[in-house]
Amino acid sequence: MIEFRRCDAASPPASDFIAAVLEEFDAAAGRPLQGGITTTPADFSPPGGAYVVGWVGETPACGGGVKALGDLTAELKRIYVHPRFRGRGVGRSLVDALEDTARELGHRGVRLDSPTAPWPTYLKAGYREIADYNGNPHADFWGEKQL
Repeated sequence: MIEFRRCDAASPPASDFIAAVLEEFDAAAGRPLQGGITTTPADFSPPGGAYVVGWVGETPACGGGVKALGDLTAELKRIYVHPRFRGRGVGRSLVDALEDTARELGHRGVRLDSPTAPWPTYLKAGYREIADYNGNPHADFWGEKQL
């Protein structure tokens, strides 16, 4: 059972998850991804943003952010599942929680990009592949879903 709570993105465990996902992006690219990283913890703040952490008991298992893009659209960012909790549906639960959070914040659609390949999770969750919407030179997939 996972309980999702909004957290300050600049403080642990959220900041730890953000650092971990960026390290994984670097490892997947085989180099530090300097430049192009423009999202800050402040982007995950009200009124249009939030950072959500999923807890299994007292253990933080996953986290991700909602960032306002404008026009009632949000972007899901820094989605991370701790390796100990992967392969158990935690990632899909996190995406669902982030979409619920985006709805609660008044967004009508969400977008995301990814430099790695969890694409089947996104496609199964109802995202359709779209053209590059943000110029992220490190992404290989861009998706969108209406809420």
